[in-house]
Amino acid sequence: MDLQRLTIGQMAQLNHISEQTLRLYDREGLLKAQEVDLKSGYRYYHILQSARIDLIQNMKMYGLTLKQIRDMLDSNDANVIRRNLEAQAEDIDSRLRQLSQARNTLIRVLENYKKYEALPKNGQIFLEYQAERRIYSCTCEQDFFEQDEAGYEYMLRQLKQHLVSHDIPLSLFCNIGTIIRQEQLEKNKISSKEVFLFVDENSLNEQCEVIPAATYVCLCCDDFAKEAENAAKLLDYIKQNGYKIAGDYLCEAIIDFPVLEEKKRHIFSKIQIPVVFEN
Repeated sequence: MDLQRLTIGQMAQLNHISEQTLRLYDREGLLKAQEVDLKSGYRYYHILQSARIDLIQNMKMYGLTLKQIRDMLDSNDANVIRRNLEAQAEDIDSRLRQLSQARNTLIRVLENYKKYEALPKNGQIFLEYQAERRIYSCTCEQDFFEQDEAGYEYMLRQLKQHLVSHDIPLSLFCNIGTIIRQEQLEKNKISSKEVFLFVDENSLNEQCEVIPAATYVCLCCDDFAKEAENAAKLLDYIKQNGYKIAGDYLCEAIIDFPVLEEKKRHIFSKIQIPVVFEN
């Protein structure tokens, strides 16, 4: 094997790449053969050109395009290359954060499917302990309980716009719900202009609200129109059974089923009010 006059096949084999890749590098102006036989068209490479191939392959692993690599190498300037690599590292970090957020959201959605399978679906009232949680809330223009499904969708658009305008990742746009504050509940007033979403423990720490651990009186429902009726039912149950309201009412969307033929959303939700036993 003549290391100073390697065929394209030999060069490809030595560098663990394909002949097609070397031809692509040639077309893109990244690596030209040292010699081309004018009669046969055969390309010949020098073994020292392998250093250029290593550099190209490494940059491809960093996620750079062939055009970016060509422009960087054509600059023949170490500072230009360094600045471009720094920018690529920042881009990778950003995408990793986005992927991590998306993964956390996906895990939460899958956990919600497990909850859906286990939760009672017949309007039965039950007690459930919930560990400390964190939410991010947004105040809307209208009262949720004075809206139909279209009004609720508009409230969700307001929440989404709020997230966008505050640079909050839209991957958090799940597990959405409504809040009735404790002072309203104690007046037996079912009213809310706030929508919220649950956030991860390490997300939005400065902007989120902590929901303390508590025992909740709960009821599940898949009928949007019955939330006010079910909220009143829970309040009656709390009074009749000697409980005291210990915090804010939350209506949590457990499952937002995929919209198929119907135009409106199909949500399975859990309404919950924290309580303590009143002696």
